[in-house]
Amino acid sequence: MKNNLRRLGYFFISIFLAQMIYLGYINIYMGPALATDPHNRRLAAAEAGIRRGTIYDRNGRILAGDVEEEGIKKRVYPYKDATAQLIGFVSQRYGRTGLESLYDTYLLAMDDGGSVDKVIKHLLNRPVYGYDVYLTLDADLQKKAVSLLGGRRGAVVAIDPATGAILVLASTPGYDPNKIDQVVGKNTEKYELNGKQSERQVDITYFDHIAKDTENSPLLDRASFGAYPPGSTFKLITAAGILSQDAGAVKDIYNCTGSITVDGFVLKDNKVHGQVDFNDALAQSCNSAFAHYGLILGEEGIRLSSRSFGFVTGAQKDFESEPESVKYDRFKEERLKYIRYRPGMLPEGHLTETEIASTAIGQGRILVSPMQMALVVAGIANKGAVMTPYLLTGVKTAKGAVKERNSPALLHTAMTPAIAAQITTAMQEAVTRGTASAASLAGIPVAGKTGSAQNPGGETHAWFVGFAPAQNPRIAVAVIVENSGAGGREAAPVARAIMAGYLQGR
Repeated sequence: MKNNLRRLGYFFISIFLAQMIYLGYINIYMGPALATDPHNRRLAAAEAGIRRGTIYDRNGRILAGDVEEEGIKKRVYPYKDATAQLIGFVSQRYGRTGLESLYDTYLLAMDDGGSVDKVIKHLLNRPVYGYDVYLTLDADLQKKAVSLLGGRRGAVVAIDPATGAILVLASTPGYDPNKIDQVVGKNTEKYELNGKQSERQVDITYFDHIAKDTENSPLLDRASFGAYPPGSTFKLITAAGILSQDAGAVKDIYNCTGSITVDGFVLKDNKVHGQVDFNDALAQSCNSAFAHYGLILGEEGIRLSSRSFGFVTGAQKDFESEPESVKYDRFKEERLKYIRYRPGMLPEGHLTETEIASTAIGQGRILVSPMQMALVVAGIANKGAVMTPYLLTGVKTAKGAVKERNSPALLHTAMTPAIAAQITTAMQEAVTRGTASAASLAGIPVAGKTGSAQNPGGETHAWFVGFAPAQNPRIAVAVIVENSGAGGREAAPVARAIMAGYLQGR
């Protein structure tokens, strides 16, 4: 009898311990994620009695803030479509997106200290405020980028190469987050009630309207999550690979006849370049020479150089398809400080000689985001060191007390300073005498590389990546304009205006 009672006691103790462990796991480990999940209805209840924190840019301009109109609290986005995909929105009907969702912990003061403070203020019947969030973003430069894209599908990313601070993260077309819940029309919906067919009128909101725009996809953050063939901008990665394998390759002469034949496949050039060295090949964007470099590197050499810039194997690391918890844990406990983006993806499996040659010039089975290419060029600008891209500079309470502060961090080293310097020289020549001349600035040396990426889904995408000043870089830029043709004609002028706006204030 005593043994049975002892066993029963052990059984109940085991159940009690298991319950304690489970509840501890839910509250301690999963608690923060569940509390800030955009589908958590308690967020809406929590917000009812809180003035949500304000989001500011690097110059103190408001990107998102609460206002009261006729006693009704409303979230306002002054920069409208210019920051829509990045900042996101808050809606009782559709939840929250973008940084409004990611930074809920801060904006609603949901940490332990904030929770205690809220309880005290509720008891004393005092107003409750969330924390204010400060970003690296330059709102005026962001607005300028959207204006320069002119409604075309595309993206602009600008980074301070020395720190990784994001200055511009623009995607077009956008939408107006101030209108998310507005009713823009009616639709007739059929339904069955008690066996009878009936009809009723249902509201069509602004969100419903933009969500159905599959041609322009205004909800898509192209800057961080767009997936494009890189075209000739990938030659920078091939260049880093060939120089790391053979430093003397810069002096080798290649005779471009206007095409190169690999295993019977004729890979055509934009023209006959004749005798070219490394600098000539990059400045004139010679496909034949870079296909030749790719064949020297081989599959492993190209993969190694790509990995050094943060590229991954496609199906193995499809960042967009990873669950939210994995995405946010990309930088573990520092996850809130850094920007999420789709890394460059290389194809799985063995590459044939023809595929190696095509990959070396950016026309193989490669996909990149504008953020990835901005990091590539920022790494070259920063002497081979790629800094972690970040948006959050700090978090403060309504009284100005600092709750969080961010600082630059190294992401990875892509190449040696000597290789970065050699590529920079060649990129400068691309601007002074090559395909990137439209990116030149009076009195400021610019390093750049154009790209015209063929894609099976339509017209060629226009690319430009570059930085300035070339020898003391303060801004690195990546621009893509979808289905618009030559990068030198369409993307380089956009980058030029962004660099001029940042460096010269115009």
